[in-house]
Amino acid sequence: MSTDQMNIGFLPLVDAALPILAQEHGFAEEQGLNLNFIRDISWASVLDRLLYGHTDAAHLLAPLAIATTLGRGRPAKALSVPFVLGLNGNAVTMSHDLADIVAPAGQLGDPVEVGKKLKLEITTRAQAGRRVRFGVVHRYSSHSYKLRYWLAECGIAPDNDVDIVTIAPPFAADALANQEVDGICVGEPWNSVAVERGVGRIVLVTAQIWRRGVEKVLAMPAEKLEEDRDKIERLVRALHFAARHFVDPENWDKNADILARAEYLDGSATLIQRAISDRILLTADSPPVDVPDFMFQYREAANFPWTSQAAWLYSQMLRWDDLEYSADDQLRAEQVFRPNVYRTALKGHDTPMPGANAKLEGSVTDSLPVGSTQGRLTLGANPFFDGRVFDPTDITGYLAKLPK
Repeated sequence: MSTDQMNIGFLPLVDAALPILAQEHGFAEEQGLNLNFIRDISWASVLDRLLYGHTDAAHLLAPLAIATTLGRGRPAKALSVPFVLGLNGNAVTMSHDLADIVAPAGQLGDPVEVGKKLKLEITTRAQAGRRVRFGVVHRYSSHSYKLRYWLAECGIAPDNDVDIVTIAPPFAADALANQEVDGICVGEPWNSVAVERGVGRIVLVTAQIWRRGVEKVLAMPAEKLEEDRDKIERLVRALHFAARHFVDPENWDKNADILARAEYLDGSATLIQRAISDRILLTADSPPVDVPDFMFQYREAANFPWTSQAAWLYSQMLRWDDLEYSADDQLRAEQVFRPNVYRTALKGHDTPMPGANAKLEGSVTDSLPVGSTQGRLTLGANPFFDGRVFDPTDITGYLAKLPK
């Protein structure tokens, strides 16, 4: 088999693991691929390289793939997502001053209780002429949407009561240290970097806001997927096998060492291993705590591109960009996620395959066996913290019930 080279863009985050490990462990080579990685420092740069052909595919924010396809902030360019690189994996880290006011010491806070106390503190600071400021990695990011979802449900208007600014992930801890922001919502290892430096405390993880929330994806221009369909399907298989390897505890230490290398995350293998193993250091003066499902790959069809997840992201784009609902735009948003490519690539392999392409997001409160076309599939709990359920066939009804 001849070897095809693919250039993959990424940011130095733990959830860039699967393409990196697919190359390092030979899963890409087994599929006739050689992956060359191009590291950037901001999501804008990752996207630019992808759109201008400097990369073939990229580790990308799921909402950014949809925003790009719909022409939000730049001319529309259709992207395709045949594989989800992981669920969750982010946290809300606050300055010690703010964390001490809104959250219990030594443990994660409850989203509702933290929200109540945060709302009171926002009011107190406003009376003194000060505002609470949060940093997120991009306006069109799951970080932004989950942070906003949580704030709004707690009675805090994200665009009026607080400031939300954009900070590239590698600079998030610096922004907290320099008191430019009071809190950050970012992926690992950058929350842990802030904790290790003693400039912040992890108060919430985004898995508490939406237990199975979609996070980073493998994205590429839609025309490239069609032109290189066989190559992309081989890449999907390589990522699938890398994901299975990634979740095995016996491989955590080795994988953390690989990801920590200078050409990849250029960071601490200890911090990376904690994220991989769902053991998070919340504050510098306490031991790590178990945070179930902090990062979620492979199991329960975690890498399957559910069109209902794309629809939820579209609903939040409508909500926070103050847009009118469009059935055509919903269809375009959903078509960014390509379950058909995932299915074709992994047909006959050892992965359970959902029988449907969409589901009611947030509806599973316990283990639930679901229909599958390949193997047996059981989904775990996937609630939103407020108990709401998202039906992708009724976006307008869903939005009408949400706080403004």
